[in-house]
Amino acid sequence: MARGVNKAILIGRLGADPEIRYTQSGMAVASFRIATNNRIKRGDEWIDEPEWHRIVAWDKLAEICNQYLKKGMLIYVEGRLRTRSWEDQDGNKRWTTEIHAREMQM
Repeated sequence: MARGVNKAILIGRLGADPEIRYTQSGMAVASFRIATNNRIKRGDEWIDEPEWHRIVAWDKLAEICNQYLKKGMLIYVEGRLRTRSWEDQDGNKRWTTEIHAREMQM
């Protein structure tokens, strides 16, 4: 086996409308968060515990997400996991893991 696999598939609801920006070269980048639910049992009661995921879409997919997605919508996202780091204003190193979307369905 020569290559690994990095694939994430999620179905969840948008926590807010997507935010779009453009790179210096003019490429669109949309970012948004979706919540998936883990059903867990606490005592005799089943509850939904949300898990939040950061999604990043590029180029045409970013523009489609910005145009059509709205807070609360149920969507399917397929993409790859990407972890990145940066320094905050206080010089602390921060990390985040995102899903870079390749496909999205409403």
